[in-house]
Amino acid sequence: MSILVGPETRVLVQGVTGREGEFHTRQSLEFGTRVVAGVTPGKGGSTAVDGQVPVFDSVLEAVDRTGANVSVIYVPAVGAPDAIAESVDAGIPLVVCITEGIPTLEMLKVVPLVEQAGARLIGANCPGLTSPGSRAKVGIIPGGIHRPGRVGVVSRSGTLTYEVVQALTDAGIGQSTCVGIGGDPITGTSFADVLALFRDDPETEAIVLIGEIGGSAEEDAAAFAARELPDRPMVAFIAGRTAPEGRRMGHAGAIISGGSGTAQAKVAALEAAGALVADTPSQIPELLRGSGVTG
Repeated sequence: MSILVGPETRVLVQGVTGREGEFHTRQSLEFGTRVVAGVTPGKGGSTAVDGQVPVFDSVLEAVDRTGANVSVIYVPAVGAPDAIAESVDAGIPLVVCITEGIPTLEMLKVVPLVEQAGARLIGANCPGLTSPGSRAKVGIIPGGIHRPGRVGVVSRSGTLTYEVVQALTDAGIGQSTCVGIGGDPITGTSFADVLALFRDDPETEAIVLIGEIGGSAEEDAAAFAARELPDRPMVAFIAGRTAPEGRRMGHAGAIISGGSGTAQAKVAALEAAGALVADTPSQIPELLRGSGVTG
């Protein structure tokens, strides 16, 4: 079982003819993902990735011709908000925006459009998501680090996602779905949103949450977990514990301001909700084993 992407996923790639778009589309195809279309205005009628992916001039045309139901965006920041809007206007229910550097004001405009359309946005500035048991990989998470299983992973950090998933796989612990929600101040999907999906997935028996300093997303997730997931094992890790106040560390959203968004506050909230908080990413498999997770 998985959330968000699975056997029914039919992926459309916006920016498929660009360097990043073509490279990661190839990786998705090799993983087994059904990539059914690409979109690059002005290049309709051609193909990408050695002829494996038909290219269309618009998302609407691609959806009409291929039945695509997930869009992944590799468009540069200046065009990414319009790319998101084009996908939801065409009826795509799940949009995954990998692009980083989108101005916060632009995201404030586009997120309500997604919500009004009844769609879901993952990102921006995210690594995407993977359901290894379904051979569905949308985004830039390396496919080879995964093992199918029953642990759901949700993270603000791309590289920490890779590190933790590799550690889980090395320990023989498989994953149901891994979701990178992105590290910007404004994203389309929150930790709590993903926790709700894992709650409703009967085959996700435990959850790993990878957070970082800045904002209140982890505290919100802890409050949700306390209410809705009291019996589901959860292990968390919070990055940035030594970051000084007022200095951005990594992601645009990873900044402590005015005493809020500290690692200590996030750790305390998660522990109060019943989560085990790891001191290092490598400790996560051990804590899961201690919670009764077998694989």
